[in-house]
Amino acid sequence: MRVTLSALDTSETFFKPLVVLELARDVKEETRKWLEKKINDKKKNGGAQLLIRPLVEKCEEQTLESQNLYLVGASTVRLLLGAESVGLVKECNDNAMRAFTYETRQNFKGFSDDNDDFLTMAECQFIVKHELENLRARDEKMIPGYPQAKLYPGKSILRRLLTYGLVTQIFPLHDSEALKKLESTWYNRFKLKYQPLDGIRTYFGETIALYFGFLEYFTFALIPMALIGLPYYVFDWEDYDKYVIFASFNLIWSTVILEVWKRGCALMTYRWGTLLMKRQFEEPRPGFHGVLGINPITGREEPLYSSFKRQLRIYLVSLPFVCLCLYFSLYVMTIYFDLEAWAQDVHRESHFPELTNVLLFVPSIVYAVVIEVMNRLYRFAAEFLTSWENHRLESAYQNHLVLKVLVFNFLNCFASLFYIAFVMKDMKLLRQSLATLLITSQILNQIVETFLPYWLQRKHGLRVKKKVQALKADVDVTLYEQIILEKEKGTYLGTFDDYLELFLQFGYVSLFSCVYPLAAAFAVLNNLSEINSDALKMCKVFKRPFAEPSSSIGVWQLAFETMSVISVVTNCALIGMSPQLNAVFPDSKTDLILIVVAAEASRRPPQWTQSRRIQVRARPW
Repeated sequence: MRVTLSALDTSETFFKPLVVLELARDVKEETRKWLEKKINDKKKNGGAQLLIRPLVEKCEEQTLESQNLYLVGASTVRLLLGAESVGLVKECNDNAMRAFTYETRQNFKGFSDDNDDFLTMAECQFIVKHELENLRARDEKMIPGYPQAKLYPGKSILRRLLTYGLVTQIFPLHDSEALKKLESTWYNRFKLKYQPLDGIRTYFGETIALYFGFLEYFTFALIPMALIGLPYYVFDWEDYDKYVIFASFNLIWSTVILEVWKRGCALMTYRWGTLLMKRQFEEPRPGFHGVLGINPITGREEPLYSSFKRQLRIYLVSLPFVCLCLYFSLYVMTIYFDLEAWAQDVHRESHFPELTNVLLFVPSIVYAVVIEVMNRLYRFAAEFLTSWENHRLESAYQNHLVLKVLVFNFLNCFASLFYIAFVMKDMKLLRQSLATLLITSQILNQIVETFLPYWLQRKHGLRVKKKVQALKADVDVTLYEQIILEKEKGTYLGTFDDYLELFLQFGYVSLFSCVYPLAAAFAVLNNLSEINSDALKMCKVFKRPFAEPSSSIGVWQLAFETMSVISVVTNCALIGMSPQLNAVFPDSKTDLILIVVAAEASRRPPQWTQSRRIQVRARPW
């Protein structure tokens, strides 16, 4: 017999806030009451059967500015039933991983009726978010008080409120005690050690934990390259043509590390339960719009938009715009080469070459800064275009955005290096350009992504504390201060920028590090700092993100594998151009070409079959 919500008492005397819901300042009173009733009401009546409380009571609204903030929680029973509805996978007493059900809850490890830690706080917040997003209209034709905000049966009420700006934001609360424990084992002490990935997963969810797992793994994978590159650079740093051995190592390294990561990723996600987790039905994006009609797949009434119109927007507007941006990037590259030629002319004609040596690096540094600025400006344009294309699903939106951004970033960052390597064939300039681009981009990313937001957040925190100290209202000041501080923090927009930074770094190291062996060493140093700065960013700078179950790093796995293929081809071409190989085949270029092609064709990544019964607790790498 299936247990239903209606048959259980999901009320609870102790209210633990999990999620904060902020309404717009001018929301009408009837809309507030209607939304509160929908969230509180039983499932059979079309409600979410959750607990909701205002941050401040009505009598205090005259003295406090945050009367539009609501705290949302849920009873233990409600959360357990929610865990079943979202399909959470947990470890059973027989060590097998199975989808959790309320009826068989006693069969799962760590469960007891008096244990509130069976579900992590991140899982509880994910369940509350899922239930709020699945709060759907029944007979309502519009949002009360707003006739223009139309509703229809099956439409997500929360998404409609977000679309019309009646709900300004929804975010999960930090757990101060758990956060302090995580910080003490994660980034408070700068030393070489494994990250607490299980703790990160418990607090932030699988998507964030997988990013930090990949960052850690990639950093360890760079260490062999760095150890080989350091002596290689020290003893042969003036001979730019002795790179065949290092390029050969690059061929193997760039392929093997991604295959090993696949296995390690599957080990972790199996243990976390997301590898076997069923994929949830994907709802339309909040920004998706169209003509109201019947979805032929689901049978629900919802906005429909012609795929033909979307394709027209993509091919007639987005594609030409991307091509125009690529052309502009190449034009900027030609300006860089003109500056490079000018700097070299000045250096040659100078009577003080020691002083003008610094001038030789100026064009590369300026070009590296321009590349970073162009990448960020293009990112805004790509987001606008992808949103304008009106994709129905968030996954489709993300895939199109990733494709646009990766194509531009790849050309913008690497076109000059390919031109220097294969057209100019100037290995000395290639080394200088690679070093400058890599180091400059790493410094700029650290400043823009971490230190600047952290400084701004500290200034805001001081202002909030002064406001809280001036309060005379009878409220929980600690909770009030925490919520006011968190609601003004920036929203963490996901791991897109973090993976993009690693993708470009992987390109710099795998494509041309054979002519600049120190690239891997600088990447290791940057990543050790990146682990700590990203951890600081997650814990202190941004709002806590909702946990999102993930079984892999998604489309980024394909992106890194594509870069790996390009790396193999590039290193084979560099080997083919080397004086050592040309000396072996001085008269027959055909034999040389055949050997290079055979080396590339022999690259066959090992296939690994995922085991359904993996029990590994240690790091897989």
